[in-house]
Amino acid sequence: MEYTQDMKNRLKRLEGQVRGVIRMMEEGNECKDVVTQLSAVRSAVDRAIGFIVAKNLESCINEAYKEGKNADEAIQEAVNLIVKSR
Repeated sequence: MEYTQDMKNRLKRLEGQVRGVIRMMEEGNECKDVVTQLSAVRSAVDRAIGFIVAKNLESCINEAYKEGKNADEAIQEAVNLIVKSR
């Protein structure tokens, strides 16, 4: 699978969010605020996983279609990846 610039950019934004949380901790921000930001990071990670799995699934289905194969296996693998990520 080819990892696009969009995928990499999502992870770079996540990296920035994590750095921001560390900065908040170093500045002594309230626990509630830190946890709120950590929840946002977790949500962003989940969305990144979903995006990458969806793009991989799209690619696998297109490939199966071109080869005249059934895409059921690719779909099941994508579902397994999503379940495993939780």
